[in-house]
Amino acid sequence: MSKKYSDSLKLKVVKEYQEGYLGIRPLAKKYGITSKSVVGRWVRLYEEFGEKGLMKKSHKETYTVQFKLDVLSFMERTGSSEMETALQFGLTNPPIISSWKKIFLDGGAEALSKPKGRPPMSDKAKNNRKKHTDVTGMTHEQLERENELLRLEVEYLKKLRAFQMDPEGYLEKHKQRYHSNSKKNSN
Repeated sequence: MSKKYSDSLKLKVVKEYQEGYLGIRPLAKKYGITSKSVVGRWVRLYEEFGEKGLMKKSHKETYTVQFKLDVLSFMERTGSSEMETALQFGLTNPPIISSWKKIFLDGGAEALSKPKGRPPMSDKAKNNRKKHTDVTGMTHEQLERENELLRLEVEYLKKLRAFQMDPEGYLEKHKQRYHSNSKKNSN
């Protein structure tokens, strides 16, 4: 997983690069940045988009499947790098192109339409968790009821098996319970 850098650090590094005292490699080393190519990418994004190009998005950007295919097709046709392609299409996150390419190679165009990760739970869904239906279409209460019935059924079958294996022993063992229950019922 790539290391995350603050927006202020990115801007500081780019400004220092533009002052001309240090090159990309020394700046990467000075600030403990994993790769000189990361600094180079920040410089190019800043030159193309200004500070906006360095800022983390407050919301996740979504792109259509057609847009992703157009980007990949352009890159394939022209032999452009991820950075050149990103700049051509106004993308401030060039590495996203490589993830689209991997998804496309693994699962085709259909895989590009699937959203990544788990969708967020709405407030209404959080409040209605007990009423939420599962894959079978049953609510939480229905599943609990079915679970209880299954427990009772298993218990019944265990007793039936014990009775079938040794009816007299079973009756003798449970005789007092049945007699005390029947006396209560007859009163």
